[in-house]
Amino acid sequence: MTRYAKRVDANHSEVVAEFKELLPEASVFDLSGAGRGIPDILVGLKGFNYLFEIKDGSKPPSARKLTKAQQELHSTWQGQICVVHNAGQMLAEIAKTQNTK
Repeated sequence: MTRYAKRVDANHSEVVAEFKELLPEASVFDLSGAGRGIPDILVGLKGFNYLFEIKDGSKPPSARKLTKAQQELHSTWQGQICVVHNAGQMLAEIAKTQNTK
């Protein structure tokens, strides 16, 4: 069986690095190599887990579409999951359940 490297958006590393700088107390685990629609990043903070799919906001909407596997996972997942373009959006999502600044 041939295995292909999973693609990540061009801003992936930058977004993760900025997020870690802004919220260093959070645990961040890169899931981007998992495939099968699994989101790019798992974040843990104060007893909560967050799943983030990072997309490059500088690309046209057609280039930011979720894959079929991602769409299926997002539509059936029973917990938190969202698409973000930057670290600020990650912080905003986390702020919905945390008292963070």
